[in-house]
Amino acid sequence: MSDAVFSYESLVHALSGAMGSVTAMTVFFPLDTARLRLQVDENRKAKSSHAILAEIIKEEGLLAPYRGWFPVICSLCCSNFVYFYCFHSLKAVSLKGKQSAPSTDLLIGIAAGVINVLVTTPLWVVNTRLKLQGSKFRNADIRPTNYSGILDAFVQIIRDEGVGALWNGTFPSLLLVLNPGIQFMIYESLKRHLRRGVPRELSSIEVFIIGAVAKAIATTVTYPLQTIQSILRFGQFNESTDNSRLLTSLRTIKCLLVNRVRKSGMLGLFKGLEAKLLQTVLTAALMFLLYEKIASCTFRVMGMSPHHYKKQ
Repeated sequence: MSDAVFSYESLVHALSGAMGSVTAMTVFFPLDTARLRLQVDENRKAKSSHAILAEIIKEEGLLAPYRGWFPVICSLCCSNFVYFYCFHSLKAVSLKGKQSAPSTDLLIGIAAGVINVLVTTPLWVVNTRLKLQGSKFRNADIRPTNYSGILDAFVQIIRDEGVGALWNGTFPSLLLVLNPGIQFMIYESLKRHLRRGVPRELSSIEVFIIGAVAKAIATTVTYPLQTIQSILRFGQFNESTDNSRLLTSLRTIKCLLVNRVRKSGMLGLFKGLEAKLLQTVLTAALMFLLYEKIASCTFRVMGMSPHHYKKQ
């Protein structure tokens, strides 16, 4: 079991996933900026991604769409390393060389997601704050922040809000482990379907398309919770005090969902979805493409190709 968990193969998958995600996010980062503004700034009118980005550049400068790039990339690199490592380690332990099934991929994806959320949520809380710092909001109730960097943000949040604030949004994040779980289930299922039992390397266009399809479905299904997650991480909400953290989290999520529906209708829960789909689908598709190519090249250099395909 320890050989399966602490293996070169899991490490290669983790490093390939981290490198692929960082490159892909850098390319499509401005689209994520547009999506986040629409999610947390309720008074900003929903527009197309390019219109939102044009407004941001006009009001805040040419580099504003890349504000907060470094903390996001750091968080994303750590998050994807943890997720890919856990996913492939758990898969190796549970399958022991046998072919996987969609239900197995989903359960393993959820388990890897839970570990990832508990380990990396503080990084995502900090990068959300830094990314939105200095932004010009339409909502006057949003309080300005003044962090000089990642470490200073950690210090100020712990000092002013307590250590628990670093895990703001953890409960919806735990619910959102369904997102990567669904994504990897669909992605791995489509890979098996395209290979039709033959252990071969998929073409670039095949990887790009199935990565895009998997992410589009997973994002659409879980988007309302992603909106609540962004609001909680930003910290600009009044949370009720209750002895039970679970009850408090459930009430907060319910309150935010109800308020969003009251202000904007049911479609308000999907505000920014167009920007999110455009960004996340393209990013995921490019990430999976780079991940597969980096992993394939690495395995080939290590003399492991094509045997690792048989385990999937």
